[in-house]
Amino acid sequence: MATMIHATVTLDGFMADADGGVGWMFGIPTAPEDEEVVANAMSRIGAVVGGANKAQTVEDGEEPYGGALEVPVFLMTRSPHEPIEKDGTTYTFIVDDIALAIETAQEAAGDKWVSVLGGSVSRQCLQLGIVDEIHLHVVPVLLGDGISLFAGLGQRVDLERLETSAFAAEAHLTYRVLR
Repeated sequence: MATMIHATVTLDGFMADADGGVGWMFGIPTAPEDEEVVANAMSRIGAVVGGANKAQTVEDGEEPYGGALEVPVFLMTRSPHEPIEKDGTTYTFIVDDIALAIETAQEAAGDKWVSVLGGSVSRQCLQLGIVDEIHLHVVPVLLGDGISLFAGLGQRVDLERLETSAFAAEAHLTYRVLR
């Protein structure tokens, strides 16, 4: 049972534009090898932890991995909400306790990985020392402004490079978090 931050980011470190949009991710040239790297990472995922939207809903287009993974999803929120079932996936809301969310997700994931999505949730997990690896897919785009994956972390985190690959346009980076 391990936890990984898994994200696609721009070269300047943004995971979304200033309005939260991710349209910049689409239309980037890829090669079959790029898709294989992403598919390999996704095949290891048994549960997802991310942040809930303010409305505590799961709208079309908000599903982690575009709904391609049918694994339990645990969403961080500030107020209680009943679980949501959508397209065979259960979205469970956890109030203000990221450690509990990760622990619950690890139980659900069994021998697979927990994927942490979103800047705030990723930073909280790094601050608590509960991230094992970081998997980044870096696309050749500079947004200049947006929602950063790591800005505001407020502490140093040392990493060991495990794997680096690049094919059509993306660079794929995998790091172990050193403790």
